[in-house]
Amino acid sequence: MDNRAEVRQFLSTRRGRITPEQAGVEPYGGRRRVPGLRREEVARLAGVSVDYYTRLERGNLAGVSDSVLDAIAQALELDRAEHDHLYDLAQAANMSGRKRAASVAGHTPSGVRPELQYLLDTITGAPAFIGNNRLDILAANTLGYALYSDMYRGNARPANHSRFIFLDSRSHDFYPDWDRAANVNVAILRRESGRSPHDKGITELVGELSKRSDEFRTRWAAHNVRRHYAGTKFFKHPVVGVLELNYQVLGLEEDPGRTLTVYPATPGSPTDQALKLLASWAVTENIVEAALAHAKS
Repeated sequence: MDNRAEVRQFLSTRRGRITPEQAGVEPYGGRRRVPGLRREEVARLAGVSVDYYTRLERGNLAGVSDSVLDAIAQALELDRAEHDHLYDLAQAANMSGRKRAASVAGHTPSGVRPELQYLLDTITGAPAFIGNNRLDILAANTLGYALYSDMYRGNARPANHSRFIFLDSRSHDFYPDWDRAANVNVAILRRESGRSPHDKGITELVGELSKRSDEFRTRWAAHNVRRHYAGTKFFKHPVVGVLELNYQVLGLEEDPGRTLTVYPATPGSPTDQALKLLASWAVTENIVEAALAHAKS
């Protein structure tokens, strides 16, 4: 990823969505050709010179202080995810070559430690999986493989959320609100790219999807980002129907770039009963064996 281009496009798109009226500032200058704030207005709100803000928006975040980043974030009314993303972009701009190499190396291996698979296998009442910053599923428990069984019908390995959403037509049935799922997916991937701008896997995935999917390319150009740690998701499984699942995403400190995601259902709910049916179906259909066998073939 080109850090300067990322910074330039992120700041300009955030500036373009806020009007002077929304920001509570007196419009600067004469007739406006675009609805968003001008650079001069952002600089005034952030308490920096116009020349300095112009330098930042041209992509040069090298040496910028946390206080200036906070002021820019406040001026542009960034939410928490966008604020974090701005910090990630600044950190990448100030990262040495050695640190960049170490960062990339820490995200390269595709396997998971046996202990993590043991952990997954102890979770029997909810779908669970280990993922990475490229949104691959690296390992799962029985219900995890069963939940994403359609994803494992594809040939690409490891199974990848973004490829499934944008390149597999079955995803439109699997996600009752496909547009929301697509928007969230791209916003998560955009944030991960800011955290790991030199990750070859992310770069290649974005390049592949940009070439093959207009839907992805349009969303990627919006530069939206999202925090994704807890909430509720809806799925329409081909066997058990609609599932309303809570989710929790936990970072794995000993495995940088890896997360554990668990989808518990509300006890006693229709989805809770549906998960029991899904577990029985998974055993009957040998879902885990099928997914792993396909992965090796």
